[in-house]
Amino acid sequence: MHHEVAVIGFGPSGAVATALLGKHGFRTLAIDRATAVYDKPRAIAIDHEIMRLLDNLGVAEAVLPHTAPFPASEHFGAEGQLIRRIDMVPAPYPMGFTPTMVFTQPPVEALLRDHAAALPGVTVELGTELVAITQDADRVTLRLRGADGDRVVTADTVIACDGASSFTRNALGIRFEDLVFDEPWLVVDLLVEESGLTKLPANAAQFCDPARPITYIVGPGRHRRFEIMLNAGEDPKAMQEPEAVRALLSRWLAPGDATLWRAASYRFHALVAAEWRQGRVFLAGDAAHQQPPFIGQGMCQGLRDVSNLVWKLAAVRDGAAPSLLDSYAAERAQHVRTLTARIKKIGQQICERDPAAAAARDAGLIAQGGGRPPVVTRQEIVPPLETGFLADPPHPAQGTLFPQPFVRYQGEWVLMDRVLGHGWRVISIDEGPGATRIKAPGAEGPGLEERDGIVAAWFARHGVRAALIRPDHYVHGVAADAAALQSLRAALAAVLHPVKELA
Repeated sequence: MHHEVAVIGFGPSGAVATALLGKHGFRTLAIDRATAVYDKPRAIAIDHEIMRLLDNLGVAEAVLPHTAPFPASEHFGAEGQLIRRIDMVPAPYPMGFTPTMVFTQPPVEALLRDHAAALPGVTVELGTELVAITQDADRVTLRLRGADGDRVVTADTVIACDGASSFTRNALGIRFEDLVFDEPWLVVDLLVEESGLTKLPANAAQFCDPARPITYIVGPGRHRRFEIMLNAGEDPKAMQEPEAVRALLSRWLAPGDATLWRAASYRFHALVAAEWRQGRVFLAGDAAHQQPPFIGQGMCQGLRDVSNLVWKLAAVRDGAAPSLLDSYAAERAQHVRTLTARIKKIGQQICERDPAAAAARDAGLIAQGGGRPPVVTRQEIVPPLETGFLADPPHPAQGTLFPQPFVRYQGEWVLMDRVLGHGWRVISIDEGPGATRIKAPGAEGPGLEERDGIVAAWFARHGVRAALIRPDHYVHGVAADAAALQSLRAALAAVLHPVKELA
């Protein structure tokens, strides 16, 4: 059987890729060798860019009950003193959602799968494993193994979301580049009783103790996570046994204060695939990169990958230049490298094991804050796009995420994407009498009134009058006047024929 796209791996990245493909009308096959969602949490953090993507898919309202705001992460130095806070940007929130949230993965993954599987043109086959892959100029041939034996299917395109040990990546001979971070950690997930909750910090915490660095995360409801660095000579398997876990957590919790949900030893890596595309096959998610978890961006990066890729696949199917697909690897690989470098720097500070160096780190951070612990937002750590399908001439606004305000629509305050959609958009503002109004093709009447001045402030900050926004909400280009905007649109039309959304 032939499919337009085959998605290998049906975890969060694969499920969102499949949903996006289904929404664009691709005949899609998604497979996963497991028959059910893994019932324990792995990813724990999600951010406003990803919630905006899920809202565009129509599943945000279903996901939100499984989330909670991610509180500030307080970093404590070698002497237990506060040395830094990593928080989220304050309200009004630029994307319309709480900027950083924690979530419970199993139910969220299940609803993402259910949503994708219900779309027209989508076929999902669980308990099905990819065992061979070849390709030629016209198609990719996949040998699949399921309960009924082997069979062969073909696809125009393959998106490999099959995880860190990706069969697809290995079968294609694509190597990982090591970005030089390799540390042993134990991840412990607990369901904490009331007796234990009163003993734990109210906020997330990073104990930067050279004797043993420990991360503490406040999950939704009673879920709490500890990430504990292992010391030299400790056996990772032995350290994940319940008795060893209880000993490690005894400074906070007594027996009976919590139920152990999961304990798993990992090596925290910083890796990126040397190639993100080979012919008709694209890597995404953990198959393409792994990064240390210190600001909770692992799953978010995988969903950025598929969001970036699928709109480009749809554009090329609809007549855009095939070279547009080359920008996927250029954009996502650079974004991963930049973010990983920033996370690595934070991770190296956290993981400092030399007492003298840790003391110098603590003093340096306090000095950086002018004598007080500095405050950094998670949002400023995540970079913009630095290269790829962005307009000329360059402008600092290009590659940033365009904000999403609440706008007045039919008498109610509604998220902007729900009114304007999320294809290509030209957005400008009118600064007439009263509130600033957002103007966009297809919007009815004199423009949309925004509630909190987010878009007006964005235009003022960047000194422009109009912005050309991509389907993934990144700014393609900006214009200071009508002539510059017309030039932008003409250059875009040369790549994206036909540009129906801009007609």
